[in-house]
Amino acid sequence: MHSQTNEQALEAAIEKQLTGTSLEAIKAEELSVDGVNESEEFYRAGNGYYIGQTQHFNSQFAIDEQFFWDFLKNTQKEELEKLQRQSDWKLKILNRLDRMIKKYGIIHLLKKGLSVDDAHFTLFYVLPLASSSKAVKENFEQNIFSVTRQVPYSADNPREEIDMVLFVNGLPLVTMELKNHWTGQNARVHGQHQYKTQRDNHQPLLQFARCIVHFVVDTDEAYMTTKLNGRDTFFLPFNKGNNHGKGNQPNPFGHKTAYLWEEVFTRNSLANIIQHFVRLDGSKKDNLNSRTLFFPRYHQMDVVRNIIDHAAKNGVGETYLIQHSAGSGKSNSITWAAYQLIDTYPENESVAGNRGTDHPLFDTVIVVTDRRLLDKQLRENIKEFSEVKNIVAPAYSSKELRDSLEQGKKIIITTIQKFPFIIDGISDLSDKRFAVIIDEAHSSQSGTTHDKMNQAMGHEINEEEETDAQDKIVMAMQSRKMRGNASYMAFTATPKAITLEKFGNRQEDGSFAPFHLYSMKQAIEEGFILDVVANYTTLKSYYEIEKSIEENPLFDTAKAQKKLRAFVEQHEQTIQTKAEIILDHFIPHIVNQKRLKGKAKAMVLTQSIESAIKYYKSLTRILEDKGNPFKIAIAFSGTKTVSGIDYTEGGMNGFGEKDTRDKFDEDDYRILVVANKYLTGFDQPKLCAMYVDKKLQGVMAVQALSRLNRSADKLGKKTEDLFILDFFNSTDDIKKSFDPFYTATSLSEATDVNVLHELKNVLDEVGVYEWEEVENFNTLFFQKADAQLLSPIIDTAAERFVSELQLEDEDKADFKIKAKQFVKIYGQMASILPFEIVTWEKLFWFLKFLIPKLPIKDSVIDGMDELLNSVDLSTYGLERIKLNHTIGLDDSDSDLDPQNPSPRGAYGSDEEKDPLELIIQSFNERWFQGWDATPDDQRIKFISLSKSIQAHPDFQTKVAENSDEQNKDLAFRKILDDVMSKQRKQELDLYRLYAKDQTFYQAFFDTMKRMASVERS
Repeated sequence: MHSQTNEQALEAAIEKQLTGTSLEAIKAEELSVDGVNESEEFYRAGNGYYIGQTQHFNSQFAIDEQFFWDFLKNTQKEELEKLQRQSDWKLKILNRLDRMIKKYGIIHLLKKGLSVDDAHFTLFYVLPLASSSKAVKENFEQNIFSVTRQVPYSADNPREEIDMVLFVNGLPLVTMELKNHWTGQNARVHGQHQYKTQRDNHQPLLQFARCIVHFVVDTDEAYMTTKLNGRDTFFLPFNKGNNHGKGNQPNPFGHKTAYLWEEVFTRNSLANIIQHFVRLDGSKKDNLNSRTLFFPRYHQMDVVRNIIDHAAKNGVGETYLIQHSAGSGKSNSITWAAYQLIDTYPENESVAGNRGTDHPLFDTVIVVTDRRLLDKQLRENIKEFSEVKNIVAPAYSSKELRDSLEQGKKIIITTIQKFPFIIDGISDLSDKRFAVIIDEAHSSQSGTTHDKMNQAMGHEINEEEETDAQDKIVMAMQSRKMRGNASYMAFTATPKAITLEKFGNRQEDGSFAPFHLYSMKQAIEEGFILDVVANYTTLKSYYEIEKSIEENPLFDTAKAQKKLRAFVEQHEQTIQTKAEIILDHFIPHIVNQKRLKGKAKAMVLTQSIESAIKYYKSLTRILEDKGNPFKIAIAFSGTKTVSGIDYTEGGMNGFGEKDTRDKFDEDDYRILVVANKYLTGFDQPKLCAMYVDKKLQGVMAVQALSRLNRSADKLGKKTEDLFILDFFNSTDDIKKSFDPFYTATSLSEATDVNVLHELKNVLDEVGVYEWEEVENFNTLFFQKADAQLLSPIIDTAAERFVSELQLEDEDKADFKIKAKQFVKIYGQMASILPFEIVTWEKLFWFLKFLIPKLPIKDSVIDGMDELLNSVDLSTYGLERIKLNHTIGLDDSDSDLDPQNPSPRGAYGSDEEKDPLELIIQSFNERWFQGWDATPDDQRIKFISLSKSIQAHPDFQTKVAENSDEQNKDLAFRKILDDVMSKQRKQELDLYRLYAKDQTFYQAFFDTMKRMASVERS
């Protein structure tokens, strides 16, 4: 007898796991299904499921009548008797059930029950908590979970069958179509196709919200949907992941998808999903079909369960780093975690922070988020999800947060910006237990904002103890720790080293790793985000600068090169050229090709607000010449003065700054120009192109470019629609930035804080402050003394720095750099130091107030200004380096190095200084890469070609005297083609670039056009 490898064999395997036996085994042993269901031995051998029989399935009402009536008779006999006096009592109950499901969905009835006349029926008994009574635990055991194979679901065609259906108390929860790779079929293609085209979704069982979820499963993969909608049905993967990517890992004990029936479909698991995960969005007033039913993806369910389980076992005072990529559904994960944390109980009385196993572990869950949209979404989600009203409170002010805490609100939602302002108004919180969920935790959590968050929930010293200045300093330092009365859960896609060290799990080898991972690689492979680095085009600038003065002052070569490049790249002439290249790509390739059904948009990333303003003006001018085919917007904060004129975002756009996000979503607006604003947390699915003229590296590169990765299925958005044109970075730079976050990120070791000893020693020796002054300042500061008493102490030290010590300019710069470094390192590390050094804490607060009063003269900056006044931009062009290049990311785990900073200062930089002539020469050699010719040759060629153009017989009439810009351009292109054709033999390298490289051609055309125009005038 050979092995069974078809769908039937998979059905039997699932059935045996759930029930302890299978139809095949029952038949072979000549037993009856009813007999088996009544056998405690078989029932307990599996996961507590009964075997359903197809003859008991009522396709009109989509229920298993045997178990439905058995459940009501066994558990609610008195309620049933209220209706049994009526002759049609069964039909009356079924009709009422049918109407309520069609109106509210099955989840509503499982939670709220069913009322018929004067009877009320509980349709599902909830999973008990650790503190639940004996009656609650016994009630749960009364639930009848069952599985039925080959269910004849269609009243119109009884021969149509669903492979498997899971029920509770006769009500359907899960339908499944099974496939087997060994028969040449799989879930992703054949299973989904079957549901989309061969199953009648008008039949009651398959109607929306009649079941909570529909699965297609094979031995390797699983997919699910909550709404069958014919060919438009959208299936989500429900896989654990393999090598940080899609799919599932090999299972040494069975099929790769065995976790479904061994873990997800157990009675406790399904009960937990019904109670705490599945939800309908929208209002009960809305038509049911217009609402969305949410069922967790595997990683969402897994991370929430892991957090809850870990908290129950380990108690309060833990940290969790959840590295979940964009596209992971973090807002839902945070919602589910927040709601379940308020009902988390300690496993036993030895758990940290517990107040007995019958008391919840946490008094309040605080959700801290930078994103305004998430703030609103979380409030609505949790309110909709929670059965208990008035447990959620937004905190928009210190009073609201204080009142919410005092009123015992269970979930408080605030923003990182608003949270610190309420700290002083909160008192006596050390007896409370908090779970703090931080969304997108990285730089926002470094520095004093997060320190104040810790201070607000920190453990206070016993009130009976003396609270002198020393105690207050220790209290402040302790409050900067992650105290024992709070657990922190940080959700981020791109953890930095400091984030890993603050929130990550410390491994045996001293490294730090995330508590839970859903990688960028898996999100891309599963189709939740698009691969933004799949179509990457880089352009390298080539240009020549020339001196405008005869003198040759000395400059620091490396800094001069950097400054010169910034000068060239932000020059108006340069920006005009790049603006033309942007529109020369965007209009024909994005707009005219009607990408994303004609709604595609782009972002232009610039180096500074000033650059953004120049780009906006250049792009606007070009669009005006083209008849304004669409509108563009700009985004920046505050007011910026350029050439004596003040600019604001609202003033340039013509609408309020708060409206930019919504206005850009309108079809009229196609390009958004930014410097730093909107590079993070901005979700606009219509974005498919990005033009980068800005240095991007590390986390910022990943976050900025990921603005493009949002999927838009309704617009048919695909990876092929994405395009990035980068004027500034190389593909290698971008690869280095993305690699650490593509799979798992870990920190190789802890930061060495001993550098703080070295910095303090150096700062002490300079003599700017006496330690007695540091002590006095801290005493007054922590006694909340009047600021007038603090100023003389700081001013005395500042005066020593400025004049009394007669420090050289470089000595002053060195002191200020080291002071800043001390404050930065200590500010980041204080909350995770395993020990306390009071002198560091005191010096930290003293230097924070002293640093702003230390003026330094930066000769380098002054010299750089002189440098820029000494050069002119003589030529500029662009050469394409990589066209639509796919950047292959490394899918191995990445280690970040710790900060381990070395003391820095103004000395020891070994600056290489060269005359201006040499700097400019090396600069031209590095960046002028248009064709092989010396700078002098290039200048001669430009002038010669320009004169040939002016000598052309059509130049005067069709170009010089022509007022029609469009016809003038056409004529000039023809003249340039004629001239270049004649020069072909003499200038073969130049002609090859001209003829074959479109980007070079455009830059060359612009240059020649300007030169011909300038020389003529």
